[in-house]
Amino acid sequence: MELYHGRPQSGEGRLEREMQVYDLLDRLGIDYVRTDHAAAMTMADCMEIDRALHILICKNLFLCDRRKTAFYLLMMPGDKVFKTRDVSHQIGSSRLSFADAADMERLLHVSPGSVSVMGLMHDTENRVQLLMDRPVAESPLLGCHPCVNTSSLRMQTCDVLDTFLPAVHHAPVFVDLPDYEA
Repeated sequence: MELYHGRPQSGEGRLEREMQVYDLLDRLGIDYVRTDHAAAMTMADCMEIDRALHILICKNLFLCDRRKTAFYLLMMPGDKVFKTRDVSHQIGSSRLSFADAADMERLLHVSPGSVSVMGLMHDTENRVQLLMDRPVAESPLLGCHPCVNTSSLRMQTCDVLDTFLPAVHHAPVFVDLPDYEA
């Protein structure tokens, strides 16, 4: 897998949503390294990408409450086990479940397997609350997809927290998820 500094030279064969991510990151002056790869649908698929980018790509889960009135994007380390009760308790929302693909497309303009913090740029009505497991926020580097699962980015976490999120009018809620492997 080759690493590239910045955006692709051409937008040919790329979705508009991917190019919009590069446009915004460039406009904000956020430095990033990119790699292109086969579609990554699972965390197992991301292992090779992790090695190429020298990071652990975040697990991004798109969740909602039972009535589908509250939506959440949870960023957590890719190797961590997820249990809904751990998040539900901390944010005061019972009966969290995975949101469906139609809501994902409507709110974040992404499809399953492509969910990432970059999708918040499309949530102009702030319907999605970003939840970050503290180790993700404390890591110096962050890995994510640019709204497609055929490319991945590595950037400074502080750039996401201090520049990207304010620009897209979102603020994270930090959560502390247990590490069941420890």
